[in-house]
Amino acid sequence: MDPLKLPRHVAIIMDGNGRWAKKKTMNRIRGHEEGTKSVREIVRTTRELGIPWLTLYAFSEENWKRPRYEIEALMRILKRFLKGELAEMLENGIRLRAIGSIHKLPKDVRDLLQKTIEKTAAGKNLVLTLALSYGGRQELTDAMKKIGRRIKSGEIGVEQIDEQLISDSLYESGMPDPDLLIRTSGENRVSNFLLWQIAYTEFYVTPTQWPDFRKGEYLKAIEDYQGRERRFGATGEQLAAGQ
Repeated sequence: MDPLKLPRHVAIIMDGNGRWAKKKTMNRIRGHEEGTKSVREIVRTTRELGIPWLTLYAFSEENWKRPRYEIEALMRILKRFLKGELAEMLENGIRLRAIGSIHKLPKDVRDLLQKTIEKTAAGKNLVLTLALSYGGRQELTDAMKKIGRRIKSGEIGVEQIDEQLISDSLYESGMPDPDLLIRTSGENRVSNFLLWQIAYTEFYVTPTQWPDFRKGEYLKAIEDYQGRERRFGATGEQLAAGQ
């Protein structure tokens, strides 16, 4: 592990809770509950390594299609996580943020989420972002609407639209693009996650299901990332020459 080649921002699609539970002949909810243990361990490891940004795909826009009992259970688990982890977030300088259509969450969940965000706002060691009721296409749609309103009001002109303006119009304008995107449970797709932000992100897919994705698996993903050459369109020779 090279401390000088750590990613600045890791994003994770936490997949496989339901399949993990089914494999063990358990209720799907048990899989989600076990998955929170992985969240806790990955957050701790990220902070220990000194990686400043971690984004977790916790609940997608499409997840609202799931059975009502499962959605309600997921909301209870989220509330339990926010309450249970607050002390550790405060102690370890972890700042919580959230992206997505947060207004769609139940009011009690929204209120607790907002209070936790406010209480952890001074955290300097790690920005933990939860993607909740999140969809990448919806984020881009909302960004276009925001830009359109600014054009309509005369604040900006069409010619001022560029990549930076679009980035600044996303849910979290100050969030750097992920260097590494991890997906557990072996699926090779991005599932509508951070579509604008992952243009140059390195992907790491593991068959390990999320409840089994703990520190050792995480370190393997980071070591794999460190062995890659990130060229951003340049050649390896240009990078070696410092161009």
